[in-house]
Amino acid sequence: MSGYFDERSMVVRALRQRAVGLTYGQRALVVGALHPRLFVGTAQHTTHRVSPYTRLGLTARLFEAVFLGSMEEADRALAFAAKRHASVRGTMSVDGGRAHPAGSPYSAADPGLMWWTAAFALDSVEFMYDALVRRLRDPEREELFEGFVAWAGLFGMPESGAPSSYDEFRTTFDTWLASDEPHLVPEARIVGRHIAGVSGYGLPLRLVTSPALATVVQGSLPPVVRHHYGIPWGIREEAAWQATSRASRLAHSRVPLLARTPILRGRSAEFYKVVQRGEKALLARGGVSIPGVSDADPPYGPVPA
Repeated sequence: MSGYFDERSMVVRALRQRAVGLTYGQRALVVGALHPRLFVGTAQHTTHRVSPYTRLGLTARLFEAVFLGSMEEADRALAFAAKRHASVRGTMSVDGGRAHPAGSPYSAADPGLMWWTAAFALDSVEFMYDALVRRLRDPEREELFEGFVAWAGLFGMPESGAPSSYDEFRTTFDTWLASDEPHLVPEARIVGRHIAGVSGYGLPLRLVTSPALATVVQGSLPPVVRHHYGIPWGIREEAAWQATSRASRLAHSRVPLLARTPILRGRSAEFYKVVQRGEKALLARGGVSIPGVSDADPPYGPVPA
């Protein structure tokens, strides 16, 4: 084992599927933005409002380095994240609904918030693997869950911060999603709709920000999440999503699960870098990544003292 996770572990096998590695992050962000303290805590401390895709690409590369990299690479990523997270604490500057009123505290060191970060990623990796690769078996779901608990622990989360089992995670997560606690603050709604491709993507990258990606991200969202965002979804959209999902599963079914093929499997860091370069080129021409957020003056929400 060259890294923290064995190559044959479920979490590594899942993240090496490019259909998963290139889509789970967008879904996780869109669903995760419904957690006000998590979203606002991140938004109030980011240095990348003008370049949100650069931040997303960096986050994805850090996650991938810990899951798929050598221990040396993973340790560098963990040290970088720890330095960035050290100052992330404060109180919400906006109202986040019944469970997260203005003034609610947040901290990157809060075990509960640390687990929610992992939970949104886990939920999206699980869903995308089911939809785009093949249905997971029950023991594989438990193994995937255990991998994410270990991953969150590397970032500093105590084991007590996580549910005790996959079943508990699934029940807790689904109950939360169906409750009245999820809430979109104004910036979260703008960002989530943009990442879901509701109005298309502004980056000059047809391959990685195409209508097909919007179909995948929006189709993967639970109906209640699409409702929160006001994302229209009808028979035509559902048919396109189902056709894309079936085609992806068929392609994966014809290649042995552990076979090395650069098209379907491998690390996705270079793709993230392509998106970052595209955003840099857009900004250099005077463009805007996410209208209403990256061009806001002043930026949404003050950073607490």
